[in-house]
Amino acid sequence: MKLISNIETWGDSHHPKLLDFIRILLGIFLMLKGAAFFHNMPFLRDIIVETRSINASADTVEYMLYYITFAHLAGGALIFLGLVTRLAALIQLPIVFGAVFFVNVLKSTVNSELWLSIIVLALLVLFILIGSGPLSLDRVLSIDRNKDEAV
Repeated sequence: MKLISNIETWGDSHHPKLLDFIRILLGIFLMLKGAAFFHNMPFLRDIIVETRSINASADTVEYMLYYITFAHLAGGALIFLGLVTRLAALIQLPIVFGAVFFVNVLKSTVNSELWLSIIVLALLVLFILIGSGPLSLDRVLSIDRNKDEAV
């Protein structure tokens, strides 16, 4: 517990505002990716099924479809707003990890999506460590909470 508290304290003190804009762009990107998956579920299903490292039943594939889509939509919105950013990024981590190591690496063609997935994975790990930053709803809500406690 003390380790998590130390990471949060360090992350709050080492957070330039430029990273907030990167967090906002990451949230927008994840929401757009989730919307694209939502509007084209057969494409996402094909990606999951073609990944030969996953031996999953039809029901499991369906659960994965909805988990990936919902996690990108909701998690992207939370990251965009800066609300429970660490948790939202942590929920995204298995999806993007799977995209990097199971989907994109196994493709034999030169794939620009691999680099995009690696960048998104690195940014998610970064925001798990440093949190949401000064331009976020987390900060606004903590200021309001501190005002209520002072009164």
